[in-house]
Amino acid sequence: MVVFGTRPEATKMAPVVRELERHPGMEPIVTVTAQHREMLDQVLRLFRLPVHHDLDIMRPRQSLTDVTVRVLEGLERLLEAERPDVVLVHGDTATTAAASLAAFYARVPVGHVEAGLRTYRKYEPFPEEIFRRITDAIADIHFAPTRQARDNLLAERIDGRSIFVTGNTAIDALLMTVRPDYTFRTPGLAGILDGGRRVLAVEAHRRENWGRPMHDICRALRRVLDARDDVCLVYSVHRNPEVAGVVTRYLDGHPRAHLFSPPLDYDEWANLMARCAFVVTDSGGLQEEAPALGKPVLLLRNATERPEAVAAGTVQQVGTDPDAVTAAILRLLDDPEAYRAMATARNPYGDGQAARRTVQGLACWLGLSTERPDEWDG
Repeated sequence: MVVFGTRPEATKMAPVVRELERHPGMEPIVTVTAQHREMLDQVLRLFRLPVHHDLDIMRPRQSLTDVTVRVLEGLERLLEAERPDVVLVHGDTATTAAASLAAFYARVPVGHVEAGLRTYRKYEPFPEEIFRRITDAIADIHFAPTRQARDNLLAERIDGRSIFVTGNTAIDALLMTVRPDYTFRTPGLAGILDGGRRVLAVEAHRRENWGRPMHDICRALRRVLDARDDVCLVYSVHRNPEVAGVVTRYLDGHPRAHLFSPPLDYDEWANLMARCAFVVTDSGGLQEEAPALGKPVLLLRNATERPEAVAAGTVQQVGTDPDAVTAAILRLLDDPEAYRAMATARNPYGDGQAARRTVQGLACWLGLSTERPDEWDG
């Protein structure tokens, strides 16, 4: 049973579902919680994923407690009816942690795709750091995207035989989606990209940045636009009012600030990234995806669970101080050598074969194969 509930989970699990469908010894039961409804449905349609069970839990202004309770209740009944051999979850969402706990209660083994990422800071990222640690503590099989993630798990005394280093399935999904002949559907987006200005792709919404940090981020973006008339930005704006209200206050009405709400569909965003100058974000997954397209990332966070990207030079961690954010953006715009160093650094997160390694590892753990998959070396 493959369980996910948000757009990032669905995107990264889509290649795994497809690989499971091709394996003669496995049958995926795709179960969505719909923690995010519309954004999830975009990805289901894009990758033509089957859905065998839909808990449809999303409610207006839902809290983390609401999501957790509804996932636990919905999966309790479903796991009893289906009795899968393994529950596969992804990453660090409320759906992931609650689904792992539900499977534990039902005594069903758990496989965790994208295991082992850590900041070791309880509230950064919030709540993802703890959701991921809970899931790894419960999981029986750990699909670590990098050797660093594996080492984190080993340091926590997780049995190395349960860990498979696969690369990140985000790269698989990205390579399935980005095309040189892609035609944009969103009105105005193609014109922005063809307008002769350098385009900054912006996506910032994380809970730990709500409040003053979000104000500081938007203040810095406005400063850059006011200072440079050869630059525009495309901001894919999260629906949450804690984000949308602040973004609108600072950027709405500026002729070179293009705000898209609801957020751009995954395929639109991925192909936008392939054509932008660089990415400014607080996202986790974009730290993996943008470098695969040769795009530098300025990270609007004080801590990252993906230190490999910083070490490789594909990501610069700048925090949320408006002066620091402004300076980092202007440096990439004005310093060709700094830009080139980030754009050409090797992406440590994958080669498009992570889903294959994940399913081969699962087959090995289940006794369907005697050979462990090759290890992604980063």
